[in-house]
Amino acid sequence: MDLHVSLTGRGDLVAQIYRQLRDAIADGRLRPGERLPPTRELARDLAVSRNTVAAAYDRLTAEGLLTGRVGAGTFVAGTAPGRPRHAPAGVLAARRIWDTLPDPIPVAHPVRHDFRVGAPDVRLFPVQTWRRLVSQSLRGREIPAGYGDPSGHSGLRAAVARHLGIARSVHASAEDVLVTQGAQQALDLVVRVLVEPGDRVAVEDPGYPPARRLLRSLGARVTGVPVDGEGIVVDRIPRDARLVHVTPSHQFPLGTPMSPARRAALLEWASRRDAVIVEDDYDSEFRFAGRPLDPLQSLDRAGRVVYIGSFAKTLLPMLRLGFLVAPAALRPALLKAKQLTDWHGDLVTQAALARFLDEGLLTRHVRKATREYAARHELITRILDRDFGDWLRLVPSAAGLHVCARSAVDMSTVRAPGVAFDSLHTYYGDLPPEQGIALGYGAISLDDIPAGLRALRDAFRAAG
Repeated sequence: MDLHVSLTGRGDLVAQIYRQLRDAIADGRLRPGERLPPTRELARDLAVSRNTVAAAYDRLTAEGLLTGRVGAGTFVAGTAPGRPRHAPAGVLAARRIWDTLPDPIPVAHPVRHDFRVGAPDVRLFPVQTWRRLVSQSLRGREIPAGYGDPSGHSGLRAAVARHLGIARSVHASAEDVLVTQGAQQALDLVVRVLVEPGDRVAVEDPGYPPARRLLRSLGARVTGVPVDGEGIVVDRIPRDARLVHVTPSHQFPLGTPMSPARRAALLEWASRRDAVIVEDDYDSEFRFAGRPLDPLQSLDRAGRVVYIGSFAKTLLPMLRLGFLVAPAALRPALLKAKQLTDWHGDLVTQAALARFLDEGLLTRHVRKATREYAARHELITRILDRDFGDWLRLVPSAAGLHVCARSAVDMSTVRAPGVAFDSLHTYYGDLPPEQGIALGYGAISLDDIPAGLRALRDAFRAAG
């Protein structure tokens, strides 16, 4: 390994080498079993005699921290007492906005019955097929030697445009598509390009908390707008809003679709107010009943809708693959913002997804997953209707990966050991929160649902 040792002055060089190696062992930079450079090599790098390095090694060996193996070299044998090394806390202070935002969501720990929202079933992911496609991408010639196009892999942009045109009636060519690392980055780019600090933006309330927090972090004044059975209440959107973020296909978290009349009203509002609509189509691929409504993007005649989405639900969140479809007037600024943010994403993964789409594998995967999720959706809604009538009122939903129900019970009193779920009030921002529950069915198997809901029913009974 390359080992950094800094020697100063002409003092006791053996002691300096010894102390720095001992400190590295004590704070874990050098771990038991790791091989140290040969004495001759380290002596050459430090411009000292070999005997100087050998003396330091001998001292550490005598303390039991190093061991020599004939013909193999010198290795770390144990650990030295000491404190882990940390960077200094320093006196720098972040902008005040970061003190008001919650800490990053910790990695979810496994639970017996996982009804948490937003997770697809990793067991449905076609691992073997994906491994083959990634391998092909690594062998292919389309991977550039230098940096890639900020808009993303050209084959993927074309494949996404075709897929959206067929599956969602989105009007887009490859030039309209910009590949991002998830829908959150897509929203970030749009806001950077369109919203000045202090501008008013509107979000659904209840709505998606990370979107609200992102907007606030970028200096926007965020206002929550109520949602009813037809979608966002357009008459309640502030007159000075520059941008509105909506989830019309499957409102998050309630699950209701925006009605055709409300879609028309929202487009008319944007035209009248010279505003932009960000249409977040986060999980509409999974539909179990009814006809899908045309997205706002396909109804837009004035170029005021930016359509964003991701493959986090259809494939895996860890792939960090998303996209945006923007009007032509915004493309130059969005490309500059993307390049300044991270230049481009993982082109190997993007090339694999392009093949996945072109070979029809995503369509096949979504159909298979939809059948599985439909069975879970039907089972959960049937049990909720049958066994939870005293506590919950189910919100009708025919798509996505979760269901929502309103309640008169204070959800903070509902404690079900081994059962993970989301409370509805956590999705509110400005408006008085409603009590209720959101139950995801992406991370729980069909066979585990009845037992999980029995435990949840017992928790409601205990809470009264």
